[in-house]
Amino acid sequence: MELLENYRLVDLTVPIKTPNSEEMDPKLATSLAAEIEYLDHEDTIPLVSGYFGCRPEDLHGGCGWATERVRTSTHAGTHVDAPWHYAPASGGKPSRRIDECPLEWYFGRGVVLNMTHKKSGETVSAQDVKDALAALDYTLSYGDIVCIRYDTDKTFGTAAYWGEHPGLSAEAVRFILDQGVKVIGVDSPGFDIPFAKTKAKFADSHDNSILWEAHCAGIDYDYSHIEKLGNLDKVPEKGFYISCFPVNLYQGSASWSRVVAFVPKDQ
Repeated sequence: MELLENYRLVDLTVPIKTPNSEEMDPKLATSLAAEIEYLDHEDTIPLVSGYFGCRPEDLHGGCGWATERVRTSTHAGTHVDAPWHYAPASGGKPSRRIDECPLEWYFGRGVVLNMTHKKSGETVSAQDVKDALAALDYTLSYGDIVCIRYDTDKTFGTAAYWGEHPGLSAEAVRFILDQGVKVIGVDSPGFDIPFAKTKAKFADSHDNSILWEAHCAGIDYDYSHIEKLGNLDKVPEKGFYISCFPVNLYQGSASWSRVVAFVPKDQ
């Protein structure tokens, strides 16, 4: 309790939810959306009474229990990607799955780099990162969890959330990781620019280095990143802590996380 007396907690996630037809591109729905069936206390009466071998009226209040059935992707909602998501090898070794990544990666000093000036389809360069750090008078090191703020989460629940956001360049990811960082997070649905914008750029240039470039930086680095953060505008840019432990999903390429900022109450 002493910890909570000194810190306020800020939820840095968006929920796992079933989108309506206007919220999401159908092409993305099968891999990134959730189908949630909600069962209330009345719905489960036959199930619960069957378990206990009793009559429905024997149940307390004549009620079963509330539960949900979920069909979704490990990349739905706020989640942590493992190196296995990027490629089968990372840093010259077999890529770690999410249950193999060290827990110490997922609690550390929070650093927010403000990239709200970036437009949809633009990429954050290494120089952009250096400039943001200089403005904060901050030097990155091992244990830092770097969060890129676009404010894309403000459009969550609309189609724009999925198709209108900036992304990181491979050079920006490499620069951050070269400072010893093991976790990078973004408040957009993807680490890279939207697929449609990458497709258009590739059609013009035929430069395959731009294909999933931020993710593919993980081929050379053993690290995790977080997608679909939220509320980065509600925390300071430094001087706080982040907890982002992923759910222990066996051999997963990713897993969900309730990412929480621990912000000193005097900030």
